Amino acid sequence: MEDKKATILLCEDDQNLGLVLKNYLELNDYDVVLERDGRLGLAAFQRQKFDLCLLDVMMPHMDGFTLAEAIRDVDPEIPLFFLSAKTMKEDIIQGYKLGADDYITKPFDSEVLLLKIKAILKRNEDLNKEQENKEYNLGSYHFNPKLRELSHGGKTQTLSPKENELLKMLAEHLNDLLPRDQALKKIWGSDTYFNGRSMDVYIAKLRKYLKDDDKIEIVNIHGNGFRLVVQE
Repeated sequence: MEDKKATILLCEDDQNLGLVLKNYLELNDYDVVLERDGRLGLAAFQRQKFDLCLLDVMMPHMDGFTLAEAIRDVDPEIPLFFLSAKTMKEDIIQGYKLGADDYITKPFDSEVLLLKIKAILKRNEDLNKEQENKEYNLGSYHFNPKLRELSHGGKTQTLSPKENELLKMLAEHLNDLLPRDQALKKIWGSDTYFNGRSMDVYIAKLRKYLKDDDKIEIVNIHGNGFRLVVQE
């Protein structure tokens, strides 16, 4: 089976550079969506899933730093590179403070950029494989996210995709706060009121599935999110 190509969001307002870079990356087996301003870049990011973002800093309508904040708000983990003619130390520091994986100043060597992209996507692929295979012991329950199975006392409950993803996020934040907006954006796509009501229904379902161990509790932290608490 052929490997799925990684998809890159490229936001660059210099038409010539944008097209040259898009063609170069596509020749190296990436799918690339090119947008020429930050607002269009955000709309593209909200429309589809990307594996990595390359953002010009100086763009019309929405600059790269503002776009990065909006992207990080939806997906804190996605690899993000800035491409910029701004070489001041303050700009570079701001880029890294916004969670950039790299800040590349123009002009740059396309081959070096390509190697950096390959390295970070390989790192993420390895991390994702590790996460995919991770299983959790939650009190007297055993949770296998890959199979979507929650087992207890010889019985196994098969979870729906949303139930599975929500329990996985809670387990990853075990005894810590899972921010409400983070779960909504990752699983439901946005943190609207109606999606919030839907998530509350799923939390109630998970509480029901976990009710046979009184050392386990999903605690509602009002206005902030939830904690999956497992007492020792």
